[in-house]
Amino acid sequence: MNVDEALEFVRANHNAVLATLRRDGRPQLSPVSAGVDRDAMVVVSTRETAMKVKNLERDPWCSLCVLSDRFYGPFVQIEGRAQIVRLPEAMDGLVQYYRDISGEHPDWDDYRAAMERDRRVLIRVHPERVGPDRSG
Repeated sequence: MNVDEALEFVRANHNAVLATLRRDGRPQLSPVSAGVDRDAMVVVSTRETAMKVKNLERDPWCSLCVLSDRFYGPFVQIEGRAQIVRLPEAMDGLVQYYRDISGEHPDWDDYRAAMERDRRVLIRVHPERVGPDRSG
């Protein structure tokens, strides 16, 4: 599997588990919705106060396991370094993230206000390694 194939899978499948590293090096896992932005980065929306953000601030490495709707169906794992984009710079990316995953919002002003109220950030992951390359 190459990066383009993995990103195509994420464009069609948004349920994922994000792994970041705690201070002691053990993994911290979070269920998330993942998308792909225009720069071919995997994107996730979360709150600025979430532990995954604090973990990524300390160590930007992360891994995402993106699942199909069938739990035992196809999946992809993407590893890479994350960048955290905060408001107000994150707003356009958060809008595009929503559109790519859910379509048009009925009230974009309300959506933008919710992003500010919730202190949302956009996590952008640069895919450095993808798989699986084979099944066992």
